[in-house]
Amino acid sequence: MGHKQQAYLSLGSNMGNRFLTLQNALFSIQEKAGKILAVSAVYENPAVGFDGDDFLNVCIAVETELVPSKLLETILQIERDFGRERSEHDGYQSRTLDIDIILYGNDTVNSDELTVPHPKMVDRNFVLRPLADIAPQYYHPILNKDIRNLLQQCKDRSQLKKTKHKLFKNRTELFSQLQFIAIEGNIGAGKSTLSKMIAADFNAKLVLERFADNAFLPKFYEDQTRYAFPLEMSFLADRYQQFTDDTSQFDLFKNFMISDYDIFKSLIFAKITLQEEEFDLYRKVFNFMYKEVKKPEIYLYLYQNTERLLDNIKKRGREYEQNISPSYLEQINRGYLDFIKGHPNQNSMILDISEFDFVADKKDYNTILKALSDQILLSKF
Repeated sequence: MGHKQQAYLSLGSNMGNRFLTLQNALFSIQEKAGKILAVSAVYENPAVGFDGDDFLNVCIAVETELVPSKLLETILQIERDFGRERSEHDGYQSRTLDIDIILYGNDTVNSDELTVPHPKMVDRNFVLRPLADIAPQYYHPILNKDIRNLLQQCKDRSQLKKTKHKLFKNRTELFSQLQFIAIEGNIGAGKSTLSKMIAADFNAKLVLERFADNAFLPKFYEDQTRYAFPLEMSFLADRYQQFTDDTSQFDLFKNFMISDYDIFKSLIFAKITLQEEEFDLYRKVFNFMYKEVKKPEIYLYLYQNTERLLDNIKKRGREYEQNISPSYLEQINRGYLDFIKGHPNQNSMILDISEFDFVADKKDYNTILKALSDQILLSKF
């Protein structure tokens, strides 16, 4: 492993959703360049040297093992991933994402590609001010003045406004702003698997649906109309008790909670199985319980096409699931979508993962994490 060095980077964006771009860029840097140690406040300022929309700017400290030239290569690739085209002759222009290496330890670098410390940093308010948030006493290796001092002397008087945006060093820090995420989906959609992966990677308390032996189940399979109601009621009672037990005790050593079911699924399944009068009675009881339970801040519904669901169900080989029909799965899916439509103030997201293999393919898993992060950022921050 290489020698670790602390580098300071400046990031700016003035196109598209600037805040989301900056946050996702930080996640990329954390993944590809090194651990982010500190993030400044986010500042807004007019475009300098050309006509364009206002920029959001931020500075970060990164602990990296990459030598300066490799670090430059990495951040240029991240810029390209975010749709940035750098060209030789076009001067200043609007851009989705701009990342500059401002300082690299106490090193100086002078090559065709890179000059460090960044030669223009001393003339730029939008670099010095965020930098002063995270490294006020850092000495410029050539000028021998600290950042605070350079900021006081800076002649750049362009308007710089501190915004309310808060950026997170990494996804773990972002996810721990939440208390509770529910991942739902049809039978065989992959909700338990995904919940387990996220819980393990981001230190969450895992709440899994427990399938207790239900005395009514064998009877239900023999005579469905007769035993549907007691079966659904006993499922509801079990689920309510489990869910309440599991979600009321918060684990102090975990950052948040994630479950592979939401209590509302009881109503979705009951609607398919029960006769109309039975369902009306069931719904009354359900509504009392639903009022009492903890609601997720993010409700993620994993959509898989029916063919893929049947395939997954066959693969996992649970005997009692083997006779499930395509039309039953389609009814369940419709039930979930109606629920999501009928609760517009709930923070729901639907993700079509029919083409994904998030267990085997890290890229697919990352796509899901990005969609989840974006939803949290857009709804909470």
